[in-house]
Amino acid sequence: MKEITIGTTFSETHTVTENELANHVGSGEVAVFATPMMIAHMEHAAATLLKEFLEDGETSVGVMIHTTHDAPTPCGKTIRICAQIKEVNRKKVSFSIVASDDLHTIGVASHERVVVNRMKFEANAKG
Repeated sequence: MKEITIGTTFSETHTVTENELANHVGSGEVAVFATPMMIAHMEHAAATLLKEFLEDGETSVGVMIHTTHDAPTPCGKTIRICAQIKEVNRKKVSFSIVASDDLHTIGVASHERVVVNRMKFEANAKG
């Protein structure tokens, strides 16, 4: 792992699809952006941000996320996810993540990822 710079950010945008609605993924009955999908996009932004600091053979795995989902987002609306590195403790990296649309903050999260050797991790997962 290379030296990680606290405060580094990464942002990406995404248009909410029908496959990501709560009534489609089974996390609710309404046709709005599902919380599990928001979390997946938050993790993706953090993992993408951390990737620039990883060596060959390394990857990161999410180990904790604490989030709120504060506003509904309909299908077709564009969201923006912004992740920022807040702390590094050996191989554990902490992030602050904000999801928003053009009107609201739709969710916030604190998230932790751990840097691992990909091959060893996958081998351990297989038993």
